[in-house]
Amino acid sequence: MGAILERELLSLFRTRRAFAIQAGVAVACLILVALRWPQGAQVDLAGMRSREVFILFGYALLSAVVLLVPSFPASSIVRERQQRTLVLLLHSPLSSSAVYFGKLAATLGFVVVLIFLTVPAAAACHAMGGISLTGQLLPLYAVMLVLAVQLGALGLWVSSHARTPDSAMRITYGAVLVLVLFTMIPHFFLQGTQSSAATGAFWLRFVSPIPAVMELLGHRDIGQRTAGGAEYPVATYLVSAVLMTVVLAVLTTRRLSFRMFDAPRSQGLVTDQRSLLQRVFRRFAFLVDPQRRKSEIGPWTNPVMIKEFRSRQFGRLHWLLRLVSACAVISLALTWATTLGSADWGVETIGGIIVVMQMALIVLITPGLAAGLISGELESGGWKLLRMTPMSAGVILRGKLLSVSWTMLLILLATLPGYLVMVWINPLVSEQVRQVVISLVLTAVFSIVLSTTVSSFFRRTSAATVASYVVLLVICAGTLLFWLGRDAPFGHATVEGALKINPLAAALSVIRTPGFAIYRLIPANWWILGTLTVLLLLLLSLRIRILMAPD
Repeated sequence: MGAILERELLSLFRTRRAFAIQAGVAVACLILVALRWPQGAQVDLAGMRSREVFILFGYALLSAVVLLVPSFPASSIVRERQQRTLVLLLHSPLSSSAVYFGKLAATLGFVVVLIFLTVPAAAACHAMGGISLTGQLLPLYAVMLVLAVQLGALGLWVSSHARTPDSAMRITYGAVLVLVLFTMIPHFFLQGTQSSAATGAFWLRFVSPIPAVMELLGHRDIGQRTAGGAEYPVATYLVSAVLMTVVLAVLTTRRLSFRMFDAPRSQGLVTDQRSLLQRVFRRFAFLVDPQRRKSEIGPWTNPVMIKEFRSRQFGRLHWLLRLVSACAVISLALTWATTLGSADWGVETIGGIIVVMQMALIVLITPGLAAGLISGELESGGWKLLRMTPMSAGVILRGKLLSVSWTMLLILLATLPGYLVMVWINPLVSEQVRQVVISLVLTAVFSIVLSTTVSSFFRRTSAATVASYVVLLVICAGTLLFWLGRDAPFGHATVEGALKINPLAAALSVIRTPGFAIYRLIPANWWILGTLTVLLLLLLSLRIRILMAPD
């Protein structure tokens, strides 16, 4: 374990990405404290300023751990497998548990250093008064450490099953989104009802670290419509996280053996040999035959776009139909919630939920599709073949962008029925729905162009995927830190200026979601997204021409 820890930790700290992450987190935390540090001879005896800064500090620390920690373990095992060094490790005197805990300890070591860099800012908050050391500060750090171990175990488990580093990144960040955000959604719909499902949803939300952090920061009642019973979010989360970490550790350790390379390929079953339920399911899943031969590429069709659809995983038509059908089912479920909950919650609240779900879908899917458009070709050597073809840089770029644009268009169209039901319930919101749809389209276009531009500056798909996720999440979620600090320490103008770049906040303000209705973000957000998209397109075109130039 010591040998693996030393090797992993030293290689991790030698990367420029790790240094940039550490410096950025430390500087951001110090700036938050400096904004509200007492000036002159004034002293805040009530500790209001300290609590205001501590709230921002806690959410910023949570965002940093959730965004940055999963990227390192997610690519650890699968990259060893691609480089053929995992075979050497598993045939060495080291046991599989030593290999696993060495990699997990390396991730934890990086997080410990990252958290220690925030200690001066936390100490300043405590020195300003109003913050309990044993009741708030130390439990917050304990939750962050447990969360880091949990995300590390999740990333290693996904990495042991993934085939490529970029797919491991996509799956890991998707699982993190489900763990952190989606586990709280059922409780929002079912709270106030008396049923076993409502009880299960009540306890399911404590699997997410957000309720525990909210409890420590004094935001316990946010998102609650009814008064609940006795709650212990911090203790419940710690227990659930430890149990999940132990289960994932056992599964991953059992997976790490030489048998993972010697697993025979299943011969499969004839359709008639399957059960009735499986045959019925396959009738719906294979509406389009996956073995159907494609016709020749037409004279007016971009060959690069066809190449992307045929070679990309989940790019064939039957997989696209499955993705669209899944989005349609989600949209229908939200429509059902809209119909039932509009009387109790209001169209604005339900519209806010639909907007958040759609934005999360765009942020989750777009980097996975677009972040490997250029970096994947550079990593595999396919870019040299594209340079040898008579196609121009514009044809290649248009084909790459269209291959992702058509997929995102199908996904957006599949998630629109919920808005149609909202307009049917309340025709007065038709103009608001139109503006929300415009915001969603602009967000999708901006995300595609941003991810493709980021992809052109990396030679590894995994690094490009992580960078795209981080940039999009900082824009859509990081700027919400200003909204959390509205009125104190940030004024109305500061919050509104920070949210103008956030398409999620702009859509929520249009739909009149509580907490965002007071901000005027449209059409400023449209102009900002449009301008950034044009600038990124120019930068991307220049980058493609540089990559197409002779060596």
